[in-house]
Amino acid sequence: MSLRHTSVRRTTAPDKLEVHLTDVETRICDLLHDCSTFLRKEKGIETSCRIAGGWVRDKLLGSQSNDMDVALSNIMGLAFAEHLTEFAHSQGIELGTITKIEQNPDQSKHLETATFKVFGLDIDLVNLRSEEYAESSRIPTGVSFGTPLEDALRRDITINALFYNVHSREVEDFTGKGLDDLRMGVIRTPMPPKDTFQDDPLRVLRCIRFASRYGFDIVPDLKCAVKDPVIQEALVSKVARERVGDEIEKMVKDDPLRAAQLIHELSLYHSIFSVVPREVKSWLPDVLLTQDPDCALAASSVLHALITQENSPLALSHPSLLSIVREDSSTKARLFLATLLFPYMGKDYTDNKNKTLPIVGAVIRESLKLGIQNHFLDGIPALYSAVPLITSHMKDHFTQPLDRARLGLLLRNKLVHNRNTGTHWTTSFLFSLVTELVPVYNVSEDSFDVNVASKITSSYKSFIDTIFSHELQNDVESKPLLNGREIGAVFGVTSTGPWIGRALEDLIAWQLGNPTASKAECREWLKNQGADKYIPKYESEPNLKKPSKRVRVK
Repeated sequence: MSLRHTSVRRTTAPDKLEVHLTDVETRICDLLHDCSTFLRKEKGIETSCRIAGGWVRDKLLGSQSNDMDVALSNIMGLAFAEHLTEFAHSQGIELGTITKIEQNPDQSKHLETATFKVFGLDIDLVNLRSEEYAESSRIPTGVSFGTPLEDALRRDITINALFYNVHSREVEDFTGKGLDDLRMGVIRTPMPPKDTFQDDPLRVLRCIRFASRYGFDIVPDLKCAVKDPVIQEALVSKVARERVGDEIEKMVKDDPLRAAQLIHELSLYHSIFSVVPREVKSWLPDVLLTQDPDCALAASSVLHALITQENSPLALSHPSLLSIVREDSSTKARLFLATLLFPYMGKDYTDNKNKTLPIVGAVIRESLKLGIQNHFLDGIPALYSAVPLITSHMKDHFTQPLDRARLGLLLRNKLVHNRNTGTHWTTSFLFSLVTELVPVYNVSEDSFDVNVASKITSSYKSFIDTIFSHELQNDVESKPLLNGREIGAVFGVTSTGPWIGRALEDLIAWQLGNPTASKAECREWLKNQGADKYIPKYESEPNLKKPSKRVRVK
């Protein structure tokens, strides 16, 4: 049984490649054209405006875009933005606040950019560029005004090097390859790929992202350049990790399986994910530092099959188990990033405070610079930690069926279900199933042992059937019938403390086993437990002297 799609064209270009402007886009183009005309006639400033890159690509493919990159001739972006603001104001048009983004050559950010909003769209203004290099380096020694051809050749891929001329309202393909590559579904660099990647190594990841998003093919010479150790080292040393994390986040939101395939095929795993501090890296096994792990692609392939192949032997019995991951893009992205980080599962390191921490957290935080947005940093370690809890309960269940209370407590465990970390019990079970199916999938042959896999999946189906039969999904976030004050009243005390939490936990467990219990029955049950089970003696007997110092508990 095969799990992966090896070459799927997800996006097909229309028969006739044309740009059709919306009313807002027409107004923006008119404004840019009129301002350029005004500057030429009234101030002697010669410039032209071309919309570049992704906006042109998306419009040709029939998609809409909410931002425009405008390339200017003979003028810097900030200077033109200031002129444009003055001209627009004279026409009764107000632009949003202009922000200047400085160039940063050390991080491959060679252009100064002015950005603002007009008519609801984000606009970036940059100058057409031409770069000069020293013989021994591809890091530019200078960036100056260039021609449209020089600028197009400096871009990442040909389908992103197309221009839309604001003045003539025509698409311009100065590389001579962009339109054909868009029609044929090809990812190619305008210049020799090694030169393009040495200019900005992040373009390696952009090639993967666009190939996976559209299902386009990467040309062979580009693949060879990506595998070059010099390029891979430049990706580590030259590119800010925030930019790497941003590309990976976009990949897991587009077509994460195709991205995982390309990362594996191009031996990029360690350049992306293993860039962690030395004290963390020292805890990694040598195999994770010298070989590209198969298990990351295996986990991504299994997750993809579970989500998409409804009629396969892997199909789960309850549609609701997959409803969240199918409906919530952030949950899907988190699960797929968790599969990409699968090689770090179960691996810990000890920090300089002698505290044991999961390595996967360090990878997310340091190598990708991703935080709790989309619950990457807090949610993925929770997914990993929930796996042994789920599998141990399943093992116990099939030895001697668990009662409703134990099943309910499993679902309510904060590692398994916790809104604060974006964790839902259904996705925790789904990821746990992925981890158990990975060993029976052969990545190199793209083959699955269906018999073994079906047995594993059937065990999960049976366990989940039991949960749904008890209607425990309705009790995952239910509250105890008695609050802390009411529990204290049962024992005749008004003081609070940690004992209240212990009593509440026991009460919840009892309620799970007695779902129709009333508040009166809860009080009676607690009373039968006895005050001594929860309340320190000094709290139930006020005449006793309380401890003068809180006892530390390790």
